[in-house]
Amino acid sequence: MALKVVGSGLGRTGTKSLQTALNRLGFGPCYHMIEVFSHPEHIPLWIEVGAGRPDWDALFADYHSMVDYPGAYYWRELAEHYPDSKVLHSVRDPDAWFDSTQATIFAPGAMTSMPGPMQPFFSTFMAEIRERLHDRAFMTEYFRRHTEAVKAAIPPERLLVYESGQGWGPLCAFLGVPVPDEPYPSENSRSEFIGRMAASGGDPSKIAQSFRK
Repeated sequence: MALKVVGSGLGRTGTKSLQTALNRLGFGPCYHMIEVFSHPEHIPLWIEVGAGRPDWDALFADYHSMVDYPGAYYWRELAEHYPDSKVLHSVRDPDAWFDSTQATIFAPGAMTSMPGPMQPFFSTFMAEIRERLHDRAFMTEYFRRHTEAVKAAIPPERLLVYESGQGWGPLCAFLGVPVPDEPYPSENSRSEFIGRMAASGGDPSKIAQSFRK
């Protein structure tokens, strides 16, 4: 397989809902962080990516699209490797994004900051921000710079800047598919995320299982 959609938006920009939406629209399976937790054999491959030795075709052998971390960190490389793909850049208000990350993926004691065997994996895409995760000014500027870098690098006809809450319309028009006769997905809210973390104790396999229920 080859990726048809490369998601460049950072985590907590509605990426879990986008994963479900892309699956529903025929662009699945869609890769999301939860796929790493479901497939721990991918972790060494991502560590190799971080060391500058990517095997994208091995990582995405069974997928047609990708959103969320860790892939979003490598949007530039993936857009180049899959030149026929479209780039989907999910955004939201930078301060709202920061607040969401502080309660979820970057919360003190969250999996991304806990010592353990997953840390070499998280370091592949967090190294440049790890020391400033709780600095609002730094992180919101990082968010804005990320969006501007994507917009500068990707031709407009290949790119959709998609704001959380816009629903099916812009996404379906961009991908050239009909709008489904069902509500746009709404998944992995802040409260749902916190509940999953509490119930799983930070165990990646249990987190993955909670999404399959």
